[in-house]
Amino acid sequence: MSNTNKTILITGASSGIGLETALCFFERRWNVIATMRHPEKRRTPLHEKGLPDLVHLDVMDSVSIRAAIQCALDKYRKIDVLVNNAGYAVYGPFEATTQAQVARQFNTNVFGLMEVTREILPHFRQQKSGVLINVASMGGRIGFPLYTLYNSTKWAVEGFSEALQYELKPLNIKVKVIEPGVIKTDFYDRSLESVDSTAFAEAYRNILKRGQKRFGETAMRTGAAPRVVARAVYQAATDASWRLRYPVGTDAWQVSFLRWLLPEGMFYWLLERAVLD
Repeated sequence: MSNTNKTILITGASSGIGLETALCFFERRWNVIATMRHPEKRRTPLHEKGLPDLVHLDVMDSVSIRAAIQCALDKYRKIDVLVNNAGYAVYGPFEATTQAQVARQFNTNVFGLMEVTREILPHFRQQKSGVLINVASMGGRIGFPLYTLYNSTKWAVEGFSEALQYELKPLNIKVKVIEPGVIKTDFYDRSLESVDSTAFAEAYRNILKRGQKRFGETAMRTGAAPRVVARAVYQAATDASWRLRYPVGTDAWQVSFLRWLLPEGMFYWLLERAVLD
């Protein structure tokens, strides 16, 4: 089957990894359904490139999920690949988070992803094929200070994907997990929600200061380009293998290797030096 006959649906395509992934597949002549919460408000390179299918989808809105999938099926008759990319991060000491922030973080990064997946599986089963790609994170394999909520959602995505692959393999549906390291996107700006830690500023002063330098300034200077992640998504969608995990970026590969190689205590010691010194 040629690429011109293939269709991909991407959530969270208004910026960053989702945007670059949409452009990557569009340039390769795929039918791209680029979804986002407010397509009418987002002027992106997708408009400039003439990508025709910018569709409303909010992962916390069941109606919009079903409508976006139906839109793709009505126009192209099938969906070959789903990329669950929509997500964001809550940043700050866990003690300073609210229950509402916890709920929204999980509703977006985990439960929304699960609902989009559940809605598309009947179609994948009917056509006896499909590739499900979940964008997790290096933070889904290791924990980072001040990202407790985000890390826990990405660990959930990792576990969900690892278990789901066994259920779907007999149905000829592949499950893939993309694990980016630090990427130069608006993740540390528009996609980051900082908690109000004013009441805890003194208690967490040192770790907040170090965290801001390490995960903000350093990340934007040393992170990989989102295009690198888009290419990994393309590889996962087209390599025809049953490989589950795709680390992206030197840091993600190093972390995966060191976690496999080192005793747990030594690994934690090295990680603490790396992120807090």
